[in-house]
Amino acid sequence: MIALGCDKISLAFGVKQVLENISFSVQAGDKTGIVGVNGAGKSTLFSVIMGNMSPDSGNVYIAKGFSVGYLAQNAIIDSDRTLFDEMLDAQSEMVALEKKIALLREKAENGDESASVEFSLEHEKFVANGGLEYRGRCRGILSSLGFNDQMQAMSVNSLSGGQKTRVALAKILVREPDIILLDEPTNHLDVESIAWLEKFILSSKKTFLIISHDRYFLCSVTNSTLEIEHCKAKLYNGNYDKYLETKKKDREVLEHQYKTQQKEIARIEAYIEQQRRWNREKNIIAAESRQKQLDKMVKIEAPSAEPGKIRMRFEQSEESGDDVLSVKRLSKAYPGKELFSNLSFEVKKRDRLFIIGTNGCGKSTLIKILNYRETADEGRFDFGYNVKVGYYDQENQNLSPELTVIDELWNCYPNLTQTEVRSALALFMFRADDIFKEVKILSGGEKARLTFAKMMLSKMNVLFLDEPTNHLDIMSREVLEEAIDQFPGTIVAVSHDRYFIKKLATRVMAFEKDGICDFDGGYEDYMRYKEKIADAEEGTFEVKKEENLSDSKKKYLSDKKNAAEKRKRERRIAFLGEEIEKTENRLVEIEEESAGSASSDHVRLTELFEESQRLEEYMLSCMEELEMLENE
Repeated sequence: MIALGCDKISLAFGVKQVLENISFSVQAGDKTGIVGVNGAGKSTLFSVIMGNMSPDSGNVYIAKGFSVGYLAQNAIIDSDRTLFDEMLDAQSEMVALEKKIALLREKAENGDESASVEFSLEHEKFVANGGLEYRGRCRGILSSLGFNDQMQAMSVNSLSGGQKTRVALAKILVREPDIILLDEPTNHLDVESIAWLEKFILSSKKTFLIISHDRYFLCSVTNSTLEIEHCKAKLYNGNYDKYLETKKKDREVLEHQYKTQQKEIARIEAYIEQQRRWNREKNIIAAESRQKQLDKMVKIEAPSAEPGKIRMRFEQSEESGDDVLSVKRLSKAYPGKELFSNLSFEVKKRDRLFIIGTNGCGKSTLIKILNYRETADEGRFDFGYNVKVGYYDQENQNLSPELTVIDELWNCYPNLTQTEVRSALALFMFRADDIFKEVKILSGGEKARLTFAKMMLSKMNVLFLDEPTNHLDIMSREVLEEAIDQFPGTIVAVSHDRYFIKKLATRVMAFEKDGICDFDGGYEDYMRYKEKIADAEEGTFEVKKEENLSDSKKKYLSDKKNAAEKRKRERRIAFLGEEIEKTENRLVEIEEESAGSASSDHVRLTELFEESQRLEEYMLSCMEELEMLENE
């Protein structure tokens, strides 16, 4: 069954064509990724589907009875309500039904028979539609997106822009419309929240259309890919990796067919020209025959040029020493929140250290401290011999808002000629009048490209990168990956982009709830290691001790084991306390029944006595175990 379809959608803004004859359909339950360079028209297509924009031509079809939910790229909710109340607003029908049932129950208890019948019907409807779980579901989704119980009681207007976008996402997910349009849903999520969202989408039977530059996310959740390029669209079966593979093969086949046909056309035209030169009657007839053959030929169009992309290369200065960076007992805290304490680690030449963790855990703060943008509370760090540092700041605070693009670059490198500066900017897609734009009016992606242009012209042997793929489209991310991969120096990077980390990391430092894990290996090795730890905690198998484990790994494994045992002990203590309380309450009930309604019923008294004996023995064993655990 087709859930959504677009038929020959075209839209232009003035003389600029944005979408041209866009046609595709999505089956119910499909998860379709939508890809294309920045400015290709992806978000515009979503606006057309939602009816927020009217196309110049074409139609959008949505299956009868299907509802549509839409998360805009930077959707921000303005509300004085708490986060939880805002979530309940997305479940307004359930809230209204719950209130109605409460009123009907009250009337029924007062003897209203018609209200009693209606109460039963409405209550069945309430339960069937998930009424008993909807509040817990609201809290669960908020929690999974990084909002703990304390934050759920906060006002929405007290949140940051990114947090408000997460609330908007949570409201759509809890409402579960039949078709869900998500525009860059992972922009403001940390790795754990993205992993949860992936599981949610994969387990959902709803239809999803997802615009994203997060390739790992697209590979994980989508089963089809819609590419928008040069104002046109083409739908591919498979996730992002499958789309790349298919597109490459299709392009190779088309290029071969086009070149083969062009050779044939050239051969026929040469034959016609030769026959006409001879200019005899039979030659003229032969030429006309071949001309008719040429006119009837269905011409194959040349493959369209790929969209323009940036070009980047980081030049290394002379090599650093083997010991690049030494961090000793570094600590940093803000009022009411400790980020990290007694953090020590070493960075060696050609390390590719990637720092990962949840939002707000201190990753970017650590990078800023190491680049003298902030100061640590305690500890120290020292760079090794001949270290030359390049630093990419995700907030692009090293740009001057009032300068033009060309002046921003030229001021950093005054010895370059204007031609050299223009050539450098052209590599990053700043051409013609673009170079005279003021920095303050640039988009996030343009500011990122300008910052990389400044870095590219400097010489360094250590790169510090703080969320370098933010604001970059997929093509630009791939160019950046290639440039970093070819850089012969040392990399220290903070990133949430798992595809990026997977491709480049040789070492992972993870800020986790139970401490910091410094893992010597790539991202996929780290994830397998984490799975083993999780399995060990659940008791599914025992992790073998290896002689070559580093001290940090051994400490991390020991800390994780101790923390798991502590959590298990705390859960058991809570359980025993509840069991003792329930048993005591039941013994009181037995005593009351024995002295009351069962006092003259010898059979019932015997049953109650035997039950009380069992309960007393059980309560005694619970108390003994509880005392032992509390002493531990």
